[in-house]
Amino acid sequence: MASDFYKEKEHAFITIGRDIKEGNIPSLVLMCGKEEYLIRWYSDVLIKKYVSEACMPIDLVILEGENATVDKIKESLETVSLMSERKVVMLPDFSPVAGKEIKGFGTAEIKELIDYFEMIPEGSMLLITYSEQQETKSKKSKIKTAVEKIGRVYDFQPLKDGQLKSFIEKRFNLAGKTYAASVINLIMSESGYGNKAIEYSLYNLENDLKKIIAHSGNSSEITAADVSDIIAANPENNVFAMLNAIGRNRKDEAFRLLHNLLDAGTPIFNLLRLITNQLELILSVKEMKDEGLKISAIQKTLGVHQFRIKKAMAVTGLYSMNDLKCALCAAYEVDENIKTGLLEGHLALEYFISKI
Repeated sequence: MASDFYKEKEHAFITIGRDIKEGNIPSLVLMCGKEEYLIRWYSDVLIKKYVSEACMPIDLVILEGENATVDKIKESLETVSLMSERKVVMLPDFSPVAGKEIKGFGTAEIKELIDYFEMIPEGSMLLITYSEQQETKSKKSKIKTAVEKIGRVYDFQPLKDGQLKSFIEKRFNLAGKTYAASVINLIMSESGYGNKAIEYSLYNLENDLKKIIAHSGNSSEITAADVSDIIAANPENNVFAMLNAIGRNRKDEAFRLLHNLLDAGTPIFNLLRLITNQLELILSVKEMKDEGLKISAIQKTLGVHQFRIKKAMAVTGLYSMNDLKCALCAAYEVDENIKTGLLEGHLALEYFISKI
């Protein structure tokens, strides 16, 4: 779920785009967050902007692992660039940003680096990146706090609906393709982007968009068929369909969908996490819907894409609040039974469907 802070602020890609245009990029930059694609994209943008391609081997210094010592960082920053606008020193995937100590970079070294931040030469830039892959944000580190005061932090979180729509449209436009609004909505709905229970990032989405464009061939238009042929029904959609079938007392259909997921190679615990995730979402949406909240208000509160909320709403009428709570308890019980070895995974999931 997106944090309240994130929902109240403009996305980092808008901020950095404006800063680049206005020439407001300082000598100390930290790019972090969960969307690694955007971190790498804008790191490349800054490097291409400030470092001459001909002088890249000299004016771009990438320090990682045991090479990322305070002394080497200082030495690299204080070496004047050859012909570039700036000398760029990059610390990629620098885990001390998350408060983690690494070999050769403990508490003393972190303090020394922070003390040096204010002494970075005007013609140099220290670019630090760190991708937060955990579901919950790491505790803010001293490095991040210092960068916020002295330089600039760009925290790249997952795209919201409007931003995701623009991301897709931009790639189709660059390919010279036309498309209906329903095609964009289909991609946003079926891709699974924004669901933490599915490992589907902007890297996956861009790859699928390239495949969709290629699939359309010489046609000037991207069609729903192009999308459906490339983006196979993701596990999330099948789980929603399975819960829908259970709610309609169609256990035979639910069992068929379960075995389709298992036969497709969906790992047991991934599938169970999806089931739990969807039940929690349906329960939350039902509670808010019963309170009279509209989709926009529910989306703002839960911080998930509207397409997932609409899918959840379609299922809420099939379950009472008590049914959903019992189903969630059953899912938690299945998880425990599998982990303790009481039941084998496939059997435990079949038992779950038969029980609710």
